[in-house]
Amino acid sequence: MIGVHTPESKGEADVAAVEKKAKEQELTFPIAIDNEKATWKAWDNRWWPSTYLIDKKGYARYRWDGELQWKGATGDQIMTQKIKELLAEPE
Repeated sequence: MIGVHTPESKGEADVAAVEKKAKEQELTFPIAIDNEKATWKAWDNRWWPSTYLIDKKGYARYRWDGELQWKGATGDQIMTQKIKELLAEPE
């Protein structure tokens, strides 16, 4: 798992603040800082956050735009199932 932080505002572009928040949230995966929005643009993102599942061969197989549980959405359950399916695929 990796995270890519693309700030919505200038205040969210502070790397030290992102590091502090990640530590407070006990996030242990690497987080890339995308202050220039290069990754954001390359993936054609439109929503904060966007979640991608990448398969064992490096292909993006599933995408979820927005928060996984926004207004009763079951994105967390759907993505958990998709992760299980990807893990079960042969190498």
